[in-house]
Amino acid sequence: MDFKIAPMFPFKVIGFQKIFDNETAYTEIPKFWNETLVDNCIGEYGVCIDDIGGGKFRYLIAGKYTGGPVPEGMVVYQFPRNEWAVFDCIGPNPQTLQSVNIRIFSEWLPGNPDYELSGNATVEWYDCINGEMTDPDYHSAIWVPVKKKA
Repeated sequence: MDFKIAPMFPFKVIGFQKIFDNETAYTEIPKFWNETLVDNCIGEYGVCIDDIGGGKFRYLIAGKYTGGPVPEGMVVYQFPRNEWAVFDCIGPNPQTLQSVNIRIFSEWLPGNPDYELSGNATVEWYDCINGEMTDPDYHSAIWVPVKKKA
């Protein structure tokens, strides 16, 4: 799989949060996107936060947070400084992104001799300016926090 390693400074996102079950997430998260008002680049990021346990995780439809009051119904999540493995996805979503995500966690991470997971939150990046998610050449990406193996 093609990827690049990119260091990132700490950053914050703001968005709408919902809890999902691992077993039904690929069906239910697209419905969440369809139900959520996405405006002003809220929707540039989909953030999966694995901190609940029991086969469940938090998911945010989010955008960059630059400060100020947090509107009711929204939450802020902060990412620490980290290195990220960035996997570009070209094609219609959610199919393309879900396919790449499956390969990352079933093939790339388990078989990678150099990198391992370094956090509990991954990021889906969506181009909120160019194209529609259903376009055959739509650009999105998955960011996975990693560290060099000892």
